[in-house]
Amino acid sequence: MEALESRKLQTLLEASQSLSNALPFESRLQRVLEILVRHHGVVRGTIALVDELGERIEVRHGRPDDPEHQARCQGILDEASPRPRVEPLGDEASFVALPLVVEKKLTGVFGVDLAHREGSNLEPVLQFLRVLASLIAQAVQVHRLIEGERARLLEENRTLRRELGERYELPNLVGNGGPMRQVLDQVAQVAGGTTTVLIRGESGTGKELIAHAIHYNSPRAQRPFVRVSCAALPETLVESELFGHEKGAFTGAHARKKGRFELADGGTLFLDEVGELPLATQVKLLRVLQEREFERLGGTETLRVDVRLIAATNRDVEKAIAAGTFREDLYYRLDVFAVFVPPLRDRKPDIMPLAEHFLAKLGREQRKKIRRISTPAIDMLMAYHWPGNVRELENAIARALVVCDGSVLHAHHLPPTLQTAEASGTAEARTLADATAAFERDLIADALKSTQGNRAKAARLLGTSERILGYKVTKYGIDCTRFRG
Repeated sequence: MEALESRKLQTLLEASQSLSNALPFESRLQRVLEILVRHHGVVRGTIALVDELGERIEVRHGRPDDPEHQARCQGILDEASPRPRVEPLGDEASFVALPLVVEKKLTGVFGVDLAHREGSNLEPVLQFLRVLASLIAQAVQVHRLIEGERARLLEENRTLRRELGERYELPNLVGNGGPMRQVLDQVAQVAGGTTTVLIRGESGTGKELIAHAIHYNSPRAQRPFVRVSCAALPETLVESELFGHEKGAFTGAHARKKGRFELADGGTLFLDEVGELPLATQVKLLRVLQEREFERLGGTETLRVDVRLIAATNRDVEKAIAAGTFREDLYYRLDVFAVFVPPLRDRKPDIMPLAEHFLAKLGREQRKKIRRISTPAIDMLMAYHWPGNVRELENAIARALVVCDGSVLHAHHLPPTLQTAEASGTAEARTLADATAAFERDLIADALKSTQGNRAKAARLLGTSERILGYKVTKYGIDCTRFRG
């Protein structure tokens, strides 16, 4: 008796382990049936499941299939109110079927043909099978939860990739001026191949955006895009980050780690600020570009990867080569197809489309509805030299949104750096009267813009008379004709 109970406990332990391992779910159920056939007098067993869509999954094990056994299992599934069933199969066997219920819904049936001696008490065996059926039902529930979460994550991943692809489609990149159109033409030319690309330009010009556009308009768009900020990595960790390391390669390397090249296999690796790489790492990077192979730090296995490399730098590479801080041979390996992103000061036609883009984007994030940018504010944006390029413009619009409490973004909402004498031609120091006059001039110009230069309508909009408005227009030297459509 003790041996039987011990065998039952051992079976439940093995079944629990089988149901929770990493094998495909049907293989796990198959193992449970194998254990029963091997140790508990089961002639044949069946676990039949019905998924949420009504599809049937059936796992069987034991002696050759018996149509009557299958029909009895199907009968349990067809019952409106399923219940455990025990039916004699002659004097030395019985059919035992237990419903598998998940969240109060019939999910399947667990049926066995059980061999036993005539007149033996089946109740202990039935109790054991009920516990096993409960384990199977719990495993089914966990499996469905995991599969549901996996399906959700896969769909979310597909959605995000689709949104990224749409975001970086060439028509969606903001830039109408000649210099930017030339950049977009170059992106369209190089995106379809596997050519290494070097993107050059000042900090804040949008080099990473161009790298994204190349990747998401290429055949690799569904594969990984892995970014490495070379300037942000400590010199001692650059090699490990790029090529990975083996367990014990250095202090703190407690496990094997894949590098960025491995993670980007089949996709694109973007090396941002590649000019900051130490010389020792530049040598290894040169080998990867030449041979398409490398070893992990502390390892001997040679790994081959299929990676498209895009690099970006804001440094004067030619000067770095002359100074001995950048390898000339690596430069020529990277500079297969060069894209130069012009600074914002050379892209004046792009300033307002970019400003309106950031106004809409940041307005949604901050839940503010700014209808337009006033004419004086536009003049100030156009007059500024933008040393921080597109990134500085985005920050300026973000700051203006914070302080703006109306539906129009005015000049006084822009950062003080845009309102200096160097940037906008205003006085170096202003009195209260000067500041008041400047604010009044902005309001009048904005009203005239709204009314297309009609003084009478502008006066009504401002709550004053046409005569007073005419006096102010003359005083501030405002040209009404510039606002007429």
